[in-house]
Amino acid sequence: MRGAWQLALNRMTVTLKDFYADWCGPCKTQDPILEELEDDWEGRFEVEKVNVDEQQDVANEYQVRSLPTLVIENDDGIVERFVGVTQRDDIEDALESAGA
Repeated sequence: MRGAWQLALNRMTVTLKDFYADWCGPCKTQDPILEELEDDWEGRFEVEKVNVDEQQDVANEYQVRSLPTLVIENDDGIVERFVGVTQRDDIEDALESAGA
């Protein structure tokens, strides 16, 4: 039990930022992939949905020019950026690299 607790303390905070818009067709294709990942990985990373129409300042900060854009970050900064619909395997590889 103590080993698992220590492992949790050492784990990086990993966030997947999902930049999307309600009118974006490819974003709707990406959603089920992200939902499955979030369920299967059970809290090992956080998902932050960023509606670019409502949060243009955040989209500009991350230099989002196309949708969907996924940005995977950990405590050290951006680990990976994906533009367009991204397959589950590629996202999982990036999450593992980020320390999730």
